[in-house]
Amino acid sequence: LPAAENKFAKFLLSCLKCCFWCLEKFIKFLNRNAYIMIAVYGTNFCTSARNAFFLLMRNIIRVAVLDKVTDFLFFLGKLLIVGSVGILAFFFFTQRIKLVQDTAPPLNYYWVPILTVIVGSYLIAHGFFSVYGMCVDTLFLCFCEDLERNDGSPERPYYMSPELSEILLKGRLEPSKSAESQG
Repeated sequence: LPAAENKFAKFLLSCLKCCFWCLEKFIKFLNRNAYIMIAVYGTNFCTSARNAFFLLMRNIIRVAVLDKVTDFLFFLGKLLIVGSVGILAFFFFTQRIKLVQDTAPPLNYYWVPILTVIVGSYLIAHGFFSVYGMCVDTLFLCFCEDLERNDGSPERPYYMSPELSEILLKGRLEPSKSAESQG
C-alpha cells in the first residue's frame, strides 16, 4: 500500500496523535478540578470548570511547583512500596524467611510470582496515591481561594491552618514581619 508509506501522512498522523494526547491530558486536568469546585461550591460543571481554570491560571507558578513536588513524592512513595513488597516477595518465594518457610511453595522459577506481586503492588499503590493526589489538589484549590478572598488581616483572616500558611506563605509573610519590627 503506497498510501501507508506516505511520509507526509505519517507526519500528519503523528501530529494529530500528539494534539489529541495533549487535549486528553488537558480535559482530564479540567475535569478533576471542576469536580473539586462542584464539591466545594455546588455550582454546575461549566461554571466550576471555568472558575477552577482561571483560579489555577492566576496561580500558575504555584500549580507547576506543587504538581512537580507531589509527582516526585508520589513517585518516591510508589517506589518505596513496590521495592519493599518486591524484596519481601523475593525473600518469601526463595524461602529465605525462616518464619514462613513452610508456607512458601517450593518453586523452580520464582520470578513470575515475584513480578506478579510487584505489578499488583504498583497498581494498588497507584490507586491509593491517586486518592491522595485528589486530596492535595482539593487542599490547593481551597488554599488559592483563601488567598484570593482573604488578606490575613484581623478583619479578613486566612482560614488555612498556621502550618500550611507557614509553608506556603513564607515569602509573602516576611515583608510584613520586617515592617512590624522596624516600626
